[in-house]
Amino acid sequence: MSAIDTPARIAIARQMVAHYNAQDADAYVALMTEDACEAGYRGAVLREGREGVRSGLKAMFAQFPQNHAEIVSEQAFGETVLLHEKVERAPGGEAFEVMSIYSFENDKVSRVEFIR
Repeated sequence: MSAIDTPARIAIARQMVAHYNAQDADAYVALMTEDACEAGYRGAVLREGREGVRSGLKAMFAQFPQNHAEIVSEQAFGETVLLHEKVERAPGGEAFEVMSIYSFENDKVSRVEFIR
């Protein structure tokens, strides 16, 4: 794995959102390190390791089969990509905004933190 540039990191974060929207947990975690996690911002780990993220996403997709995230804006700073997203659980259903912070190790995401 080699270091990658900022546009490539943004592209990977965007791919993760596309896989999320397709409810493809396997493709989503393929872009992560083995020991990656998803967590609340500066808080508790929600899903730990690729397998933990995969199983957590599959459970959420079963609960919200029409879940969809739209990228509102994006920024990159060094090894980190920030995506402002609008998430809707179902068309016309519950909607909320989230800031997702993607931390990278080389060309893989090692941590995703959510501010909601």
